[in-house]
Amino acid sequence: IINQDRAKKILSVAVYNHYKRMKYGYMNEDGTDIEKSNVIMLGPSGCGKTALLSHLSRLLDIPFAVTDASSLTEAGFVGADVEVAVRNLYYAAEKDIEKAEHGIIYLDEFDKIARKSGANNSITADPGHEGVQQALLKMLEGSVVEFTARGQRKHPEAPTIKVDTKNILFIVGGAFVGIEDVIAKRIKKDAAGIGFGAEVEGKEKDAAKRFDELIHKVRPEDLMQYGIIPEIIGRLPVICTLETLSEDDLLRILTEPKDAPVKQYEKLLAMDNVELIFEEDALRAVAKKAIERKTGARSLKGIIEDTMLDVMFEIPKSDEKRRVTITKECLEEGREPKIEVIG
Repeated sequence: IINQDRAKKILSVAVYNHYKRMKYGYMNEDGTDIEKSNVIMLGPSGCGKTALLSHLSRLLDIPFAVTDASSLTEAGFVGADVEVAVRNLYYAAEKDIEKAEHGIIYLDEFDKIARKSGANNSITADPGHEGVQQALLKMLEGSVVEFTARGQRKHPEAPTIKVDTKNILFIVGGAFVGIEDVIAKRIKKDAAGIGFGAEVEGKEKDAAKRFDELIHKVRPEDLMQYGIIPEIIGRLPVICTLETLSEDDLLRILTEPKDAPVKQYEKLLAMDNVELIFEEDALRAVAKKAIERKTGARSLKGIIEDTMLDVMFEIPKSDEKRRVTITKECLEEGREPKIEVIG
């Protein structure tokens, strides 16, 4: 995982403490109750939230399941009940209840279930958002969750599976679009209260820089203002913030990791006896495109795929040893990559 060193540290400590708590028991002889260190992650789209966690679970060899929180609804509304998150973990643990009870659940898009009445107490209907948070609260605290097997409808006779969530580590995450404005407002108010007066704004900083500076100053009260209920925030004591990935970070993601997109395409073409070369400028152009799209690392592979489509279609038509060179023009002007026969 490229960059995000602060987030790596926060997550490592939270997960390590979580497993220590399970190993040595959460009630000590002197009566100290060690609470679970559930985590809330904030960071822009495509900055590595899910990637960090799936790598972590692989390293630890523990079941890990991602559930999209925005698809959850309060019981009684059409949609998925919160139990789905635990059911997904049960299947990730290959139906081993004991294993599932010590796994990690990641609730993605958590900001989408913020109360609409967050900052401006509107009285419009808020179908299930606050209710979903209330329902999640029980799970975060640790309760026995009952659910039916996949594909079975809930009815009184249906056999249920019971999983205790008291040792499951919950990590929730989202882009929390607009949270930086909530933080900026609070900081301004605090500064005015102390008597420094309003801070002097230089020329408008670029949005990513402003986001990165402010996001690390997030406090529980900002999340409350955003529309997360106070009880939930109390159950998510660890706040983990991630920065926007810069052009240089994206360049490294393209080439450095074991499964970097460029390495994947080199391997794919090597199977057809073709050597693939990406010029440095071309890689930079890929990173620039991802930044323009505001999609971070997740769109890198798609951008390369678009550029390579015709080449990959033509390549299998011959067995000759060839070299394909991707230039900056291929990305910026849609030119065809250069194909030469070698050897």
